[in-house]
Amino acid sequence: MEQLKHECGIAMIRLLKPLEYYQEKYGTWMFGLNKLYLLMEKQHNRGQEGAGLACVKMEANPGEEYMFRERALGTGAITEIFSSVQFRFRDLSAEQLADATYAKRQLPFAGEIYMGHLRYSTTGKSGLSFVHPFLRRNNWRAKNLALCGNFNLTNVDEVFADITAKGQHPRIYSDTYIMLEQVGHRLDRESERLYAEAVGLGLSGMDITHYIEERIDVNNVLRTAAPLWDGGYVVCGATGSGEMFVLRDPWGIRPAFWYKDDEVLVVASERPVIQTVFALETEQIHELMPGQAVSVHKDGEMRLEQILQPKEVKACSFERIYFSRGSDRDIYLERKALGMQLRDAILKAIGGDLEHTVFSFIPNTAEVAFYGMLDAFKAYLNQTKIAQIEALGHKPTHEELERILSQYIRSEKVAIKDIKLRTFITEGNSRNDLAAHVYDITYGSVNAYEDNLVVIDDSIVRGTTLKESIIRILDRLHPKKIVLVSSSPQVRYPDYYGIDMSNMDEFIAFRAAVELLKERGMAHVVGEVYEQCKMQMGLPKEEMANSVKAIYAPFTDEDISRKMVEMLRPAGVTTPIEIVYQTLEGLHEACPEHSGDWYFSGDYPTPGGVKLVNRAFISYYENVFKANK
Repeated sequence: MEQLKHECGIAMIRLLKPLEYYQEKYGTWMFGLNKLYLLMEKQHNRGQEGAGLACVKMEANPGEEYMFRERALGTGAITEIFSSVQFRFRDLSAEQLADATYAKRQLPFAGEIYMGHLRYSTTGKSGLSFVHPFLRRNNWRAKNLALCGNFNLTNVDEVFADITAKGQHPRIYSDTYIMLEQVGHRLDRESERLYAEAVGLGLSGMDITHYIEERIDVNNVLRTAAPLWDGGYVVCGATGSGEMFVLRDPWGIRPAFWYKDDEVLVVASERPVIQTVFALETEQIHELMPGQAVSVHKDGEMRLEQILQPKEVKACSFERIYFSRGSDRDIYLERKALGMQLRDAILKAIGGDLEHTVFSFIPNTAEVAFYGMLDAFKAYLNQTKIAQIEALGHKPTHEELERILSQYIRSEKVAIKDIKLRTFITEGNSRNDLAAHVYDITYGSVNAYEDNLVVIDDSIVRGTTLKESIIRILDRLHPKKIVLVSSSPQVRYPDYYGIDMSNMDEFIAFRAAVELLKERGMAHVVGEVYEQCKMQMGLPKEEMANSVKAIYAPFTDEDISRKMVEMLRPAGVTTPIEIVYQTLEGLHEACPEHSGDWYFSGDYPTPGGVKLVNRAFISYYENVFKANK
């Protein structure tokens, strides 16, 4: 019901044949460029703020450009950057455009390495200068670096201190720029190591260049740069001399998948994207494992190497619940399982009255969980019918069978998204009035005052849309009871690995817990947590514990859900309302391979996450709680 901004998307292609090969087989040397466009469009769900692409042309002569980049802002950025590339070819004849040798020698973006990025800011920093890929230029081809990634570092301060201690002077304080400078510094050292070797062998001139470019090892660069990084990341890089790499964080927080044949190596954030673009089967796609890097040398040799020791795997569960495309085979089944897990809690909320209950979903991203929920109730109803027939104790009559078998699970499309809230309206009351009309209701889908209405969402985080729009429009149907269902557990803690959830007081679960503490005469707990967080700020992050858990400790999930209902109920709405959340146990049973649940449990996988949640609570207490006491 409320959209979350989330992590970025990446796509990389390394062509393993000459451009002439693709011209002859596929009718265009732009095979790699076209495939990159498709990979990015198929991941458009991951980036609405901007997009960028970079290309490396190998074997360019001195004086010829060999690294190219295009970036743009906005939801139409993908179209804009690829249109800009094609615009450069507008004056070419058909013969020139079909000449791969000419393209390789003369045209921009006619290369062997392609890198694409979709950006969704989670740091509050926006603008074209923050759109990936980033470039680090140098007169030595091997020292040029293009970098992009799907990441948030939680210890930017430590990485910044490390590189400034080595004498570097980053222009901007952001994790991407700082990572670019740090990796670039290690790339310089790797190049200089080989330079010294070449000179020691008596080489000079371009022979030194060739010696460096034939032997440079980007995995050496990663082994010296990456151990300092704390956070969730998939980092992609390409050098001017033709090296490329993709590295995944050792906790497996952020996702990456790859495929290779004799024509191409491709990497993307989501598996079905590669499947669709290259017409592959699920089993042909490989997951890049935690701490692992896939790299391709200038000569086309691919390597899979363990750069960082794998930690306890904490792959992001929100990827499965919400972010990744539901067309992935496993994600589709997991989302259905999430809906199935909720059956018993929903039955309790409706008092077991399936005859007078209508099921629906808002928004469309919750549709697959909705199907799983329906499947669970259909199976339950079938078992109920069998029990009813067996309980008759005699051969049932036609009328008895008809009465029993005519029972069914009722589902309707009760709400349709109708308009987008116009952001040029800034006055609060006007915006609230518009928000109330974002969804259009399907009148007559519920028997007024007789039917319960169960509506499933994939997550209920802030509650703003519920209060300003959803509850009001559902109430217009006059249901006997509204049951709001979340296929994910209560979001209680900020995320620092790529999702736009960083402030404590934006979570309705947190606000509800604080209100309960006040009501029950336990407001002192908030101050005690603040003091505990303050005391820990002097400790190394590895020794910190999440003190914020104490805010929730006195209450059950049901306590917090009931308080949420009180806080979210719009004025004038008297219909009984209940909120049903997924449990942590249900989440892990549905998504067993993706145990990263820190936004629900507070169990951060990295020390940097623990440090930042304590810091966030300090900020909340000093800026919000004190002011409202």
